Amino acid sequence: MRVSSAIRAAAWGVVTVGVAVPLARRRARIPPPVVTATAACAPLALCVAVPRSRARDVAVVTLQMWAYVATYQMPNDDPERLRARVRVRYPVAIDRAIGLGELPGLRLQRGLARPGAIGRADQVLIWSHWIWFLVPHSTVAFLLLRRPALFPRGAAQIYATFDLGLIGYWALPTAPPWYAAQTGALGDMADPALRRMMIEHGEAFWKALWRPLYDVLGGNPLAAMPSLHFATSLMSAHLLREAGPLPGAIGWTYAITLGFALVYLGEHYVVDLIAGAALTEAVRRGAPRAAPLARALGRVLQRLERAAHP
Repeated sequence: MRVSSAIRAAAWGVVTVGVAVPLARRRARIPPPVVTATAACAPLALCVAVPRSRARDVAVVTLQMWAYVATYQMPNDDPERLRARVRVRYPVAIDRAIGLGELPGLRLQRGLARPGAIGRADQVLIWSHWIWFLVPHSTVAFLLLRRPALFPRGAAQIYATFDLGLIGYWALPTAPPWYAAQTGALGDMADPALRRMMIEHGEAFWKALWRPLYDVLGGNPLAAMPSLHFATSLMSAHLLREAGPLPGAIGWTYAITLGFALVYLGEHYVVDLIAGAALTEAVRRGAPRAAPLARALGRVLQRLERAAHP
């Protein structure tokens, strides 16, 4: 077998294993570090298996998110163990200090929400939360198609934000406000109780489809610190601002709206958003320091790619 063929075969083998292992992790009881490591190697191997193209760029970021989703969901493979580890009270204490004695989310719901009803403004905020699942990836797609010079750095920063946020989900699993309300951790100050309006509207709007959608997209309900909803939206806003004034205005308007929605809807504490913003800034400030290592890895992959496709 020619060397080039052997390299391509090996690269495709790594991609295949990286896709298959997360699917088999529960049935085969594969240790989480093995799942993450094999899945994380798949996008790198694809850079060797296939010559560079837009289609490959899309496939690489898709495989990156495949590794992220598997690592994000794994703490919830054992829900009882996760509930035993989850921190509930420390964000309540911090947010009460921020809210001068009352949770900001509760204060907002008491002041703006209609009891027992979902208004038009509530629906706008709920949908701003739901469309988040598209926003970071749409930003990367926009850069790829319209600002290709910004794509490599932009994609790296957005997906680094996703990946680094996982450290908090594993090391310090933290419950969101709605969970604290359900478990009674908000005490007497939860009168009226904090509502989870996304569930109320989701059940009414999606009807029978709501539960399957929630099960697919939920994954790990006790992963609130830091807020990757807010962190990745902020990163998208920064990158869209670099792409131009109009994309930047859209990006920042969305990020600010989402930040408000996350607190108002009971999905996140203010401290979760602060931690998410800190993560975003850490990634942006750390990018120049990580650049030499990224360039070195890129050179290795490019050499292997040339050897695989002479």
